[in-house]
Amino acid sequence: MNSIEQNRAYKQMYAKDKLTLGFFIPIEAHKGRDIPTMENQAQLARRADELGFSALWFRDVLLHDPSFGDAGHLYDMWIYLTYIAAGTNQIALATGSVVLPLHPPARVAKMAASLDQLFQQRLILGVSSGDRMYDFPALGVSHADRSELFRESFAYLQRVISESFPIISSPLGVMQGNVNLIPKPSGRVPTFITGYSQQTIEWIAEHGDGWVYYPRNVANQARSIAEWRRCIEEKTPGVFKPFSQSLFIDLSEDPDEMPTPIHLGYRLGRNLLIELLESFREIGVNHVALILSLGIRPADDVLEELGQFVLPYFPTHTHEHMHRP
Repeated sequence: MNSIEQNRAYKQMYAKDKLTLGFFIPIEAHKGRDIPTMENQAQLARRADELGFSALWFRDVLLHDPSFGDAGHLYDMWIYLTYIAAGTNQIALATGSVVLPLHPPARVAKMAASLDQLFQQRLILGVSSGDRMYDFPALGVSHADRSELFRESFAYLQRVISESFPIISSPLGVMQGNVNLIPKPSGRVPTFITGYSQQTIEWIAEHGDGWVYYPRNVANQARSIAEWRRCIEEKTPGVFKPFSQSLFIDLSEDPDEMPTPIHLGYRLGRNLLIELLESFREIGVNHVALILSLGIRPADDVLEELGQFVLPYFPTHTHEHMHRP
């Protein structure tokens, strides 16, 4: 299969020593409510695409757990991703993330390969072990076994999506060399590990094409990235594997408002956001997926301001000539 560097979505989002911007769906401010309205998401996604943002991220959430405080984007991840994909043209579509222990890996492979083919290499496949404990018993899966289930599912997924007529004998499924998954993806589907997924950082560095982690302050994130890069050099020397993170923002109308911490992010003005993002770029963050749910202003206003004033400093790589300030 082709090198991952040739993948369309990967090329848009990732380059060494550079940073791009995307959004977690929903692009909506719903502070004080764990269930979003999901209004105008197709239009907002289309506008994010038109402005030149690099990616939209989708979450794999089965059940509403009020104690968790975040219901995700309500709809089934694969169905909603396809719905949004059909109304956009260039922007990458990232899963953040497929909870592998909750899905037969052959089905994940079929859906990922289908999306890759139907939407021309726009898929980034983020995978995880899952952190919403009540989804597991609802599907008859042991939450306590999710570490081993994640590794087994990951290995099965990688083989069935890339090999022709594989011979696989696993508790998760059997293939005897006489059947084949079709379609195959048009090239390598970039597969990123989210969080630690109950694994060691050494395992993640060896098996993942990249790492997606949670928001932290710059100093703590720098230490994690340094350890990540060290492990990559040990496991896959000379290979660039990007680092992505999410970030909650409440964008002030005052462009010079100083940062005030909120849950996993900051309330701040756009000029301070540019400085913060530049600090993340300097420590090795390659992509930031912005989350607007804790904001106060209408999401469409924030989207336009970010597109006009912040995106030019961190352009999608295939659009750099259009956006460089």
